[in-house]
Amino acid sequence: MKVYRGVRTPKGCVVTVDEAPLDPRPDRGGEAAADFEWGYDGAGPRRLALAILADFLGDDGTALNHQRTFAEAVIADLKGDEWTLTAESIESALAHIVAVPMDLKTLLDRARGRRS
Repeated sequence: MKVYRGVRTPKGCVVTVDEAPLDPRPDRGGEAAADFEWGYDGAGPRRLALAILADFLGDDGTALNHQRTFAEAVIADLKGDEWTLTAESIESALAHIVAVPMDLKTLLDRARGRRS
């Protein structure tokens, strides 16, 4: 079972997975220049959300789809200078994240009985 740990140090935030450095995934997402952060909604927490999800899921596309919601629901709520997330807590959070597979216009058209 994977365990993710974050520690805020004088030199910045350090995040590990099973005691090895977590890959920040600078090749993915729009937050490439952001350093890992947590405890609020912003670029650093979104970068961390993407890195954790990409590692945990092993699927960049799904990680990108859930990045913002996971950052808002989980990463923004991490308080203090140290935290731990287990695979179980990530699975639980993902079970409550709903991905919308269509845009708003399509959703409204379907709700009104029209097909695109």
